[in-house]
Amino acid sequence: MERVKINLPGTFTFSTIITIRITDLNYGAHVGNDTFLSLIHEARQQFLLSYGYKELSFEGVELILTDAVIEYKRELNYADVIKISIAATGFDKYGFDLFYKIEVVTGTETILAAKAKTGMLCYNYEKRKLVTMLSAAKEKLADNTRQK
Repeated sequence: MERVKINLPGTFTFSTIITIRITDLNYGAHVGNDTFLSLIHEARQQFLLSYGYKELSFEGVELILTDAVIEYKRELNYADVIKISIAATGFDKYGFDLFYKIEVVTGTETILAAKAKTGMLCYNYEKRKLVTMLSAAKEKLADNTRQK
């Protein structure tokens, strides 16, 4: 069986800390795949807000998620404190990729729990069509010297 392998970039420009809630657990008493994606969604919103953006307000255009891939490495459990780091790469005319490194933070170490990637395209929801990504957005997101 073929497995997904995600190659993470070397630099992340944003990270956030989230504590796993009891409502994040599934019947197996751990975080399920749907909640992993929800955690990624929350981190993406925080990432965009750190640049002054929202998914529906991105330099005058909107964003649409086109794909999502998660490579699981470890279960997440109740009260785990996780750090989700994000980097934007792979810019082209219409969009970019976001890479996520999800780690469990303990008192002494961070343990890789998952790697993920989402594809983001610039979109006009009213016209239901792709639009060109503005250079101002690319310049902000591509700035690897920024740490937040």
